[in-house]
Amino acid sequence: MPAAPANLDQILARCQQIAGLTLGQLAAELQVPVPADLRRDKGWVGQLLELALGASGGSQAIHDFPHLELELKTLPIDRHGKPLESTYVCVAPLTGATGQQWPESWVCRKLSRVLWLPILAERDMAPADRIIGQGFIWQPDAAQQALLRQDWEELMELIALGRLAQIKGAHGKVLQLRPKAADSKALTAAIGADGRPVLSLPRGFYLKVAFTRAILAQAFGLESER
Repeated sequence: MPAAPANLDQILARCQQIAGLTLGQLAAELQVPVPADLRRDKGWVGQLLELALGASGGSQAIHDFPHLELELKTLPIDRHGKPLESTYVCVAPLTGATGQQWPESWVCRKLSRVLWLPILAERDMAPADRIIGQGFIWQPDAAQQALLRQDWEELMELIALGRLAQIKGAHGKVLQLRPKAADSKALTAAIGADGRPVLSLPRGFYLKVAFTRAILAQAFGLESER
């Protein structure tokens, strides 16, 4: 496994080295088996890129590159550069939401500095044939930060008020809250409408496609469709 990168320049140099490779070619270099499809291996692409770039955070509640305070996000795109799905950020706390502040939130910390790795991943492409794009580092500007904060605060207020069942994917301009569980039996503690503890599906924060498309457009000087 490659050593952890010493600085941001080193990690961008590694991104340059793997840009244009297929996931199959990179997996062969790292001697990692390639799944036939990703239905049972949803995290495989991210894990492969973490290995290639020397990320050490793993599944722990820390940044993927802790010493650089940098998060790695792979972004599947189509041939037109449009993200194919929303981007998972982190698990949402369904209890203890009252009193939480945006600057200390895990969403804010996770998105303070992100290494984006676009992956050409049309639906009909086998995992091995998908192509790694040029990685880039992004930090939210003041306007993006304000949008993220507003959505987070509104969603957290609904959670604290026990209105979890009322939150739909349409809530939020750039950030949404969605169920995140492999099956309906994976329940976690939450607050009910009457303020009492209930069991609910775990939820996760996700960046909406329009937001990540705008990030790509900003990074590569493209026009962003609204």
